[in-house]
Amino acid sequence: MSLTTAKRFTIAEYHRLAELGFFEEDERVELIKGEIIQMAAKGTPHSVCETRLERELYKLVGDRATLRGQQPITLSNNSEPEPDRVIAKNRDDDYLANHSSPSDILLLIEIADSSLKYDQDEKLPIYAEAGICDYWIFNLVDYYLECYSEPYQALQGKFGYRRKLIYLPNESVNLRCFPDLVVDLSKVFPG
Repeated sequence: MSLTTAKRFTIAEYHRLAELGFFEEDERVELIKGEIIQMAAKGTPHSVCETRLERELYKLVGDRATLRGQQPITLSNNSEPEPDRVIAKNRDDDYLANHSSPSDILLLIEIADSSLKYDQDEKLPIYAEAGICDYWIFNLVDYYLECYSEPYQALQGKFGYRRKLIYLPNESVNLRCFPDLVVDLSKVFPG
């Protein structure tokens, strides 16, 4: 009996596939642990939450940081996810030279409905492994915000976050990267 092994791609190979036109222009894919993953289609609540979040973050953060939406971030040689929102450090080149990396990221945000288990079980460990200090999931299934902080590695080698806080849609949450800024979640969650 022969075993088959799936081809794992490096970021360089993934970029080369894109240059060669392997992906359709509007095809939503990302590279996770060497695998090319088809991203879930967005439902209306996801789109509304994303629009409202972008509006609130823009008003709050202004030019104190760079707001990026569904732009690639480079985590390792084989992971380049495209999170829904990132608050990144300002750079003069606006990330022209290279995508943001964990040291650039102040807050990483996913908005999850059909992708909830994937964002919790697959993406969370790779974000923790990369040292992303602040990870939020707007959980549209259970209708609350999950805030993760303090990444760690367990003795068995698995990665996760020590702290998980839940905020309800009628509450507010401070941005850890800018403690003077408060996000009113009632202005973000779809009504």
